Amino acid sequence: MSQYVFKMPDLGEGTVDAEIVAWHTKPGDAVTEDQLIVEVMTDKAAVEVPAPVSGRVVSITGAPGDKVAVGSPLIVFEVGERAPAAAPAPRAASALATAPVPAAAPVPAAAPASPVRQGRVMASPANRRRAREAGIDLTTVVGSGPGGRILRDDLGAAGAGAAGAAAAAPRPAAAAAETSEIKVIGLRRLIAERMSEAKRNIPHFAYVEEVDVTELESLRQHLNQSRPADALNLSYLPLVVMALTRVLESFPQCNVLYDAARGVLVRYRAVHVGIATQTPDGLKVPVVRNAQSLGLWEVAAEIRRLAERARSGKATRDELVGSTITVTSLGKLGGIASTPIINAPEVAIIGLNKAIERPVVHHGAVVVRRIMNLSSSFDHRFVDGYDAAAMIQALKELLEHPATIFIPKVQS
Repeated sequence: MSQYVFKMPDLGEGTVDAEIVAWHTKPGDAVTEDQLIVEVMTDKAAVEVPAPVSGRVVSITGAPGDKVAVGSPLIVFEVGERAPAAAPAPRAASALATAPVPAAAPVPAAAPASPVRQGRVMASPANRRRAREAGIDLTTVVGSGPGGRILRDDLGAAGAGAAGAAAAAPRPAAAAAETSEIKVIGLRRLIAERMSEAKRNIPHFAYVEEVDVTELESLRQHLNQSRPADALNLSYLPLVVMALTRVLESFPQCNVLYDAARGVLVRYRAVHVGIATQTPDGLKVPVVRNAQSLGLWEVAAEIRRLAERARSGKATRDELVGSTITVTSLGKLGGIASTPIINAPEVAIIGLNKAIERPVVHHGAVVVRRIMNLSSSFDHRFVDGYDAAAMIQALKELLEHPATIFIPKVQS
């Protein structure tokens, strides 16, 4: 027998270290080649690292949240006389902001004996996280997806069995702890760092404007009633994105990225709209590319597709980077106003608040109209207050007269 030391691989793009997100093995375990052993996260991507050899785990380096330098020992295996000369390259699980956030180690629940899966378990990072939180051993779950891949419904069925067994088990009499500690690691750490950096380095200028979306709501309902058979219901978001692409023709200084390293503002002709999306793993911003060249139903379909991929952990790095301006919406939880944080290196973000019906003065009479606030933030270093206000007023004008969103601009 001999020992094989597997070192933290070079994950590319100038990576010097990687954070341990979750171990899937421990000292003493027997593993097979290509079995998932650890999930790590760089500033660019979440990566699943497979075992380079078959053997018994002797030791591991680092706990979840620890960073291990590239080239440093990561895990030591006890193997046969002949160990491989090189390890296989790790697989990128998904792009930035797709790493699962590990929870505290669950207490295993008694469950009926199930056959243990041999070889690598096929499951997305999001489903691996759900399994850890529910105390489900993925090796005992039968996957119904392609190639035996474990889907979310498979976890639900396995969790129901575990919950029934847990309910029948005796419970300890000791009172539950009054507090618990959750280590900030993985995606949550990355979000915290980037939010702090954006708020610390960017002087935010906030601007809130009230918009009468009565006509926009009427148009939305009409379009939904006559939508294509394969199209989903329109929300306000695609209409706002369409209007925003028109407004940015007159306010190109807001469709900009700031390259701090070079001290340069990079102005874009194309509009790549980031759509802030809440997912089980945290906030992600998939990108609708070249939104200015898409039709309304195309924008709606792309927003839906990207949101589903982000929530399922399938979004690629290319789908999560490269936005030039971001739109965020809390939907029914939108509140009266908000102060969204700029998605650096962008210089502007537009937030949609809740649309409600309330009495207002309209053409000299008190009537009930549907009102929604737009909450925006701008980088005051590069967008003057006047220009920020003028841009939101132009957006308000289009949303209050939604037919004008689709009328070509007259060239002077």
